[in-house]
Amino acid sequence: MRNHEVRTRRSAEEFPITDHLAYKIAQVAVDPVAVPDDTAAMIVNRIIDNAAVSAASVARRPVTSARRQAQTRPLDGGSTVFGIDGSYAPEWATWANGVAVRELDFHDTFLAAEYSHPGDNIPALVAVGQRVGASGADLIRGLATAYEIQIDLVRGMCLHEHKIDHVAHLGPSVAAGLGTMLGLDVDTVYQAVGQALHLTTATRQSRKGLISSWKAYAPAHAGKIAVEAVDRAMRGEGAPSPIWEGEDGVIAWLLGGPEARYTIPLPDAGEPKRAILDSYTKEHSAEYQSQAPIDLARRLRDRIGDLGRIESIVLHTSHHTHYVIGTGSNDPQKFDPTASRETLDHSVMYIFAVALQDGEWDHERSYAPERAARPDTVELWKKISTVEDPEWTRRYHSSDPREKAFGARAVITLAGGEVIEDELAVADAHPLGARPFAREQYLAKFARMADGVVDPAEQERFTAAVTGLAGIPAGGLEALNVRVIADVLASAPETGQGIL
Repeated sequence: MRNHEVRTRRSAEEFPITDHLAYKIAQVAVDPVAVPDDTAAMIVNRIIDNAAVSAASVARRPVTSARRQAQTRPLDGGSTVFGIDGSYAPEWATWANGVAVRELDFHDTFLAAEYSHPGDNIPALVAVGQRVGASGADLIRGLATAYEIQIDLVRGMCLHEHKIDHVAHLGPSVAAGLGTMLGLDVDTVYQAVGQALHLTTATRQSRKGLISSWKAYAPAHAGKIAVEAVDRAMRGEGAPSPIWEGEDGVIAWLLGGPEARYTIPLPDAGEPKRAILDSYTKEHSAEYQSQAPIDLARRLRDRIGDLGRIESIVLHTSHHTHYVIGTGSNDPQKFDPTASRETLDHSVMYIFAVALQDGEWDHERSYAPERAARPDTVELWKKISTVEDPEWTRRYHSSDPREKAFGARAVITLAGGEVIEDELAVADAHPLGARPFAREQYLAKFARMADGVVDPAEQERFTAAVTGLAGIPAGGLEALNVRVIADVLASAPETGQGIL
């Protein structure tokens, strides 16, 4: 890997295009280096993971709305939409499938200077691959690039510090991944990356206060925009330049300002793309920083015994966990029993309370309105708080995977003054956790989420197709679509009438 310093440049300053970060990303995208076997195998795992969470979310209202929007854009020789037959415009298939993947906050994650869900790259590349007749090997190459670029940007450039949403790293990664899959030249990829970034910067209000369904739509929107950006660039259209470093560019006005410096690591020419191996998926449908606390709560239940004895619970954790999903956010909605599912998903206090009481976490039952409103849950929930611990913050940002941590130390005070303490650094499903996810666990997650949603024969057909991804011939990526039982689709809620 080579580190690249990125900073604002004056318009009058000599700054050749080959030094632009967008150009360096484009050079990574066009590098013909082979994809390592372990990278390719993990790409298959993440396609399975996305299918699992899409099956679990397919009948939810936001997913239904997005699917119905896509269905108004039929296109012969287009792309598939999860759960249904038909052929649709690839940007709208990206949109619908992206919402299905993101709705339950239940797929893969990478956390460093910024945070991300790099599986959000998959819907766009599959949709475009179907439209252009790409092969399974083409898709693997494209996704290796997309994961690499998003994760490398996340390693070096913090967005949330400046209240910019993390999908600003997704637009460029999708554009770069599409460039690899389509075999585009470096100049075309450069323009597409610039356009995609320019159009996908937005504020973090989508993840603050009363969180709405837009949290699921935001990455789908970024993927759709990136597809459109690549289409325009392929037709010869350009982008604002230099997009990150320009005097009126992203760094100068949306991030750290003209004096800020960012260090972005990127693979050298001929260096394999392996970043996906540093990411991790979720066993539980909740914000990633809640994964280890859920496992910790389940572990603590027997030690506590009668939960009615709890006087207080303090979770000592990282800056990010405290300020984004903890009491440091100062969001009263995080203690509101009537809050939206998206808001409860971003309340580690609620999540820890329910996991303590139930000894499990379910993507539906744990968020049910009647579950959130249970009086004993509300009582326990309000006894939980978070504090930032500098050591947990340091470990959160550590570059050493052996000490990088996303968990917490729980200090539980019981009636009578007894104190119980325990901590967990990484979730059980993490690569360094107690039960790391491998192919077996990804397939089991798909089977669990698809049960009653996807016919068993269709489950078998899909898993056979995806595990043989590298051998899918050109024009065969339609095999990655999963058809859902008709009665399940029919159970989806009615949505408002749109324009089309």
